[in-house]
Amino acid sequence: MRRTALSLLSATILASGGSAAFAQTAPEALGDTQATETTVSEAPASAEIVVTGSRIRRTDLTANGPATTVTAESIANTGVVNIENVLQRLPASAGAAGNQTSSYWTSNGYGTAQVNLRGLGIKRTLVLLNNRRLVAGGTGANSSPDLNMIPTPIIERIDVLKDGASAIYGADAVAGVVNIISNTRFEGLGIGARYGITERGDGSDFTADLTWGIQGERGGFSAAATYQKTEDVNMASRAPCALGETSPGVLTCTNSSSTIGGRAVLPDGTMINFNQTPGGDGDFYEPYSGAKHNFNSNPFLNAVSPIERLSTAFFTHYDISDDVTAFGEFLYTFRKSDQVATPGGLRNLNISAANPTNPTGENLVLVARRLAEPGPRIFFQETHTWQGTGGLRGKLANNWSWEVAASYGRNTGLDGSTNIANLEHVANTLNTNVCSFSAGAAVPCGDYLGAGDLTPEVLDYILFTSRDHGGNELASVTADLTGELFALPAGDVAFATGVVYRKEKGWRDPDPLTVAGVANTNQQDPISGSTTTKEAYLELSVPVLKNVPFVQALTLDGAVRYSDYNLFGSTWNYKVAADWQIVDAVRLRATYGTGFRVPNVPELYGGVSEGNLTTTDPCSRYPQSGNAVLIANCQASGVRPDYVQLGNTILTTVGGNEDLQPESSKSWTVGAVFQPRAIIPGLTLTADWFNIDIKDAIRSIPGSTKLAVCYNTPNLAHPFCDDFTRNPLTGAIEDLTAQPINTGRERMSGLDLGVVYNRSIGAVGLSVDLNVSYLDEYVISPYPGGDDIIFDGFIGGGNGGYPKWRGYGVVTADLGTVDLTWSTQWIGKATDFNAAPGDIGYRSPNVFYHNAQVAFDLTENSRLQLGVDNLFDRDAPFIQSWTDANTDTMTYDLLGRRYYVGIRHRF
Repeated sequence: MRRTALSLLSATILASGGSAAFAQTAPEALGDTQATETTVSEAPASAEIVVTGSRIRRTDLTANGPATTVTAESIANTGVVNIENVLQRLPASAGAAGNQTSSYWTSNGYGTAQVNLRGLGIKRTLVLLNNRRLVAGGTGANSSPDLNMIPTPIIERIDVLKDGASAIYGADAVAGVVNIISNTRFEGLGIGARYGITERGDGSDFTADLTWGIQGERGGFSAAATYQKTEDVNMASRAPCALGETSPGVLTCTNSSSTIGGRAVLPDGTMINFNQTPGGDGDFYEPYSGAKHNFNSNPFLNAVSPIERLSTAFFTHYDISDDVTAFGEFLYTFRKSDQVATPGGLRNLNISAANPTNPTGENLVLVARRLAEPGPRIFFQETHTWQGTGGLRGKLANNWSWEVAASYGRNTGLDGSTNIANLEHVANTLNTNVCSFSAGAAVPCGDYLGAGDLTPEVLDYILFTSRDHGGNELASVTADLTGELFALPAGDVAFATGVVYRKEKGWRDPDPLTVAGVANTNQQDPISGSTTTKEAYLELSVPVLKNVPFVQALTLDGAVRYSDYNLFGSTWNYKVAADWQIVDAVRLRATYGTGFRVPNVPELYGGVSEGNLTTTDPCSRYPQSGNAVLIANCQASGVRPDYVQLGNTILTTVGGNEDLQPESSKSWTVGAVFQPRAIIPGLTLTADWFNIDIKDAIRSIPGSTKLAVCYNTPNLAHPFCDDFTRNPLTGAIEDLTAQPINTGRERMSGLDLGVVYNRSIGAVGLSVDLNVSYLDEYVISPYPGGDDIIFDGFIGGGNGGYPKWRGYGVVTADLGTVDLTWSTQWIGKATDFNAAPGDIGYRSPNVFYHNAQVAFDLTENSRLQLGVDNLFDRDAPFIQSWTDANTDTMTYDLLGRRYYVGIRHRF
């Protein structure tokens, strides 16, 4: 571990680059949406702002809990244009979250970018813009905002609070808070463009943006717009086929058992496969062989999916009087995205011996047949998302500050897929009493036994394009009051109080054929539901001691919130914190609080649906495992010793669960800040231990994990063993449920370490920012008294990655007109959730991604950026229970080395 940490530190110190281009003049005290112009450290001493994690106005930007601030300067220096890329590089991010290289984006959220703090789930990370909630994105009944709905050029900083904050912000802030602070008083006109492409010449990414603002004595207006278009990267270019360990120590292409010729079972259990050559002998069939017949899906999937997006933001304010200011915010985002998918498949078609297309002379079941004739399916989405906020803020005679605001956001989406089969029409084409082989027949008969045998007439009859509609709404009204109550010897007692009304609504109306269950896609039911919340909170900050021996300053903070939910009743949550400045160089801090999260609309009302998800069957080749418990359980399930999982997917039931109950949590942190200015000026060291305990946790346990836990439990005694069935003839798992449930408990603890160093060395301005997280424990108890499922140190199986160690470091060197930037992301070793010791990919190695940028100030107002991401072309490691592309796409980079160039100019 020590060598790994030193490797990261030394790598990040190689080079890096400097100050943000075209920084604005530091603003005056601008209210709770304002802080500094580009870097937190430059806040005027007299400016009172609201720090993320507190509603009280303060002149001190230092938080009393673990937090990370990503400034506009840092975003510019690393060349990142998408907010999710900024946040997902941070070591506090783990697990699974949506991005363009993650094949399993959030349900109905294709193209939606999210962040998953601590790996506790995107639903437990609260995302704010200027301390206010954002409407959910996606295509209906979603639970997370789209991070990329805010134009990057207008972002002043991103505060990441890695601590529970339900008492401050209400539900959902279990793992932490991401608060995006915008520069609402931008002045001038700025334009920029950036173009990137991979070393292989694919995945081009073009971004153009504009920022404009006018500020006067009594008011002002700022606006920003970003347009982005990214091209696709085919998965086969990075992973030519789906790999599996078919024999010990050997990886071969396993691919999908849904073949283009059709795989069938005869009455005696013999498995056969029909002609695989389009235009070949339509009556040919032979014994099925996975190595010979399986279908390679990778050429029909993307490593990166294309996306086109326009994001806009508008901010205005006007001083009605010296003490009252009116303000407004408006966001609008249009997103168009699509994903190529493998040709659809048909399952379990009964074809009689009398059917003229059946050459076997026996009744058979066509177990799986890939519809290769029409080509791949194209999933598509179009979303429109907007949110408006208006309000008044001001000061009272006693210098108390107040604010009243109302927000309304709405997201609507259209999504669907081409080349979906209507199963009723498929059945008609197999019923010779209904169909006809005559030309021009209204219902043509179909020949599904053999590749290329389906005629254009049959395809026109059985295929359709599905279209689904959905959306999300958020309405809220807030009233806040903050100020100072009275003076104590150590300082003034400050407070904040307020009330909140919030209503969230989600709906989704799938295509009627999908609802009816006659489409060969995930059957879905309509979703519609809403939740209403009424809240009141009080927060106090009490200075206890000041300038006494061993106490330069000691402050205690406390907050309490009452929440009333229309579906679940009321709850109280609280938080206490201590901030102890011992001497100038040493500061201790601690927090303790409770949290509460109610099930959201998709968790409660999400229509139950079925789909084929990448899942590992532990009984595949089980005699080779050497695991006595596994072997005994597979034998008890009637699985033959020579059984091999035919493909990499299993039919899985997902969706909502109206029986869910709220989850509660307790969290605490203890930390220290060390700033030895007298010895090493500019150096800050931080260390924070965190502990989170969630009861009645709402979680969907992935199918691979359920199967692994079941078959590693003696005598199949685990309740997960009731969540699937096996085909007694083939031994294959026929169905599996992964609907959300209230698990017994989730426990997590770990350590955050940080190093910040800012120093001028001669004419060079050097800045180092290094963060490392150690995950000590993450354990899920699926039910009271049940065996724990250990997540810490593991990866894969649809869960994402939970390595023990993660790190991210950025070093900047300002050489005047030239800035250099070097950043390194470290993803530590991890063990596959579902693999056995000795399997290839059982344990993944340490992975380092290095990125470099050089920026030139061409003129006083123009800057040119040249950069390389994944500088050393690090490949993603093989993961036994991969999600796609033979790795964990939620954790690792698939693209390899890529280059970009950008230019900015300010008028």
